Amino acid sequence: MKKQLWNRRTILRRGGLLALLGSVFGGGGTLATQAAQEHDATSDYFAKFFQKHYLRMTPEELDKAMERIVRQAKRDHGVDIKVSNDPPVEGVLFGMAINISRCKGVRKCVEACMAENNQSRDPSIQYIRVVEMDNGKLDLNNSDHYYEAEQVPRPGKFYLPMQCMQCENPPCVKNCPTKATWKELDGMVVVDYDWCIGCRYCLASCPYWGRRFNWSKPGIPSDEVNPFTHYLGNRPRPKGVAEKCTFCIQRTRKGATTACTAACPTGARIFGNLLDPHSEIRKVLEKKKVFRLKEELGTLPKIWYFFD
Repeated sequence: MKKQLWNRRTILRRGGLLALLGSVFGGGGTLATQAAQEHDATSDYFAKFFQKHYLRMTPEELDKAMERIVRQAKRDHGVDIKVSNDPPVEGVLFGMAINISRCKGVRKCVEACMAENNQSRDPSIQYIRVVEMDNGKLDLNNSDHYYEAEQVPRPGKFYLPMQCMQCENPPCVKNCPTKATWKELDGMVVVDYDWCIGCRYCLASCPYWGRRFNWSKPGIPSDEVNPFTHYLGNRPRPKGVAEKCTFCIQRTRKGATTACTAACPTGARIFGNLLDPHSEIRKVLEKKKVFRLKEELGTLPKIWYFFD
């Protein structure tokens, strides 16, 4: 069978034909229903294609965009989702500290992150990467990402979780040609998936391997879709876009902690407001000897590490 070539002209022609079929066959027939559904999908395609950048949309335009996202999720996954658009909270700058002494490498953080953020299961996409290293050596080049999590912790080893560092000076933002990624006022580096063109410049410029790319259509079982989403976070993503950790924006802007922090069985992760002098993370930064990965690059990560 000859593969259908989809372009603007084809879609316009098909959309017009479907509209005609809908008017001829009426609203009750199967063919008419299918035609109406495909016409709605075509309309949504064009709405997305001509959609403004997130930062330039009016509240009314943003509402329409979120409605389109809800319809697309229903078509793709058969699930009714909710899309929030909670803005940054004034006086909040999010950060995280990880106690390497407590991390045992069980990867519960990875599992919780996947479930919370609607990451593809097939092919597998994981925002958090936990590596195993020899005690006394911080050697990322010779670390093991593929260790057996059922056999941890192993003698003579320690474990280092990594993800998007939510840099204060993010190179990914500087190198995005469409400005599809930027840093919000609360410190989160986010992505407008509808403006990402899949060039992967952000992946190449990130020194922490903090970005992931959907080479295939993300596969998520319908019963595993998290319906509580945020426009700039864990809403279902399409094929061909870059995605990343957003400090669980759909949770943290509502006052909750990140999924990885909540799931850690040893309490190795500390998440909070860097601007609050009474927060636990501020106490860690003031009282512990902390370090950040690749500080010499000047990216100013907002994830710190420390030992007891």
